[in-house]
Amino acid sequence: MTARANWKGFLKIDDVTCPVALYTAASTSDRIAFHTINRSTGHRVRRVFVDSETEKPVERDDQVKGYETGKGDYVILTPEEIASATPESDKTLTVSSFVSCGTIDDVYIDKPYFLAPSDDVARESYRLIRDSLRKRKVAALAQAVLFRRVRTLLIRPMGDGLLAATLNYDYEVRSSAEVFADIPKGKIEREMLDLARHIIDTKRGAFEPEAFEDRYDAALAELVRAKMEGRKIRKPKAPARDKVVDLMQALRDSAGAAAKAAKPTRRKSAASSKAKGTDLKKAS
Repeated sequence: MTARANWKGFLKIDDVTCPVALYTAASTSDRIAFHTINRSTGHRVRRVFVDSETEKPVERDDQVKGYETGKGDYVILTPEEIASATPESDKTLTVSSFVSCGTIDDVYIDKPYFLAPSDDVARESYRLIRDSLRKRKVAALAQAVLFRRVRTLLIRPMGDGLLAATLNYDYEVRSSAEVFADIPKGKIEREMLDLARHIIDTKRGAFEPEAFEDRYDAALAELVRAKMEGRKIRKPKAPARDKVVDLMQALRDSAGAAAKAAKPTRRKSAASSKAKGTDLKKAS
């Protein structure tokens, strides 16, 4: 199945213009999804909007947006008024500057997209942009109107292509100062640091996303499959949790266990879980 672009336009760096398309890089569409059902009839439930005071249904044409200025007081905006506030799009990703890779704090990263050339003519200019970014070890900051908003994107080389991630606005990112305010100051004992370093070095490896399983989605798939087959549903056992009393002893025990392990045990592949979910959907 050919991937469908979310957006098409132009990537512009000064006088260099390249026709490009954005594709979703991460999606939750393969997760197990449910519909809301009427238990008595087995029919799907339809969502109906009702007036909070009269409790009468409100038709779509009578539904407008409102900004609350006080309890029960709203500034009413019609769809036409909201549309007038939407910035006009020239379908252009205009690069404003370049930054060193790794200088953007992860908390600003919103959603990733694959950025690819949208036609054969664009391939040469696309490769020029990609290779230039890679050689200079920089990422491009660009802005465009995406999905009715002016969005800033961070564009970086990724394999044979480019990865574009939308960035959160500064007002959307919360300060960590209050969250971390109660963490006590002070130095950690040298022996503790040495033991922790030993554990880290012993367990050092590479990120393998297929090794991490979505246990909740897998459990839902098994639950539905058991119901379809008429099998008894067994509640999975909760993992045992030992209360850590002595941090130093816990570090020593962990360091000893890590040293004995010849190779890290690889967990069940998430790909197989995903395949089961897909098979389940096909079966249904």
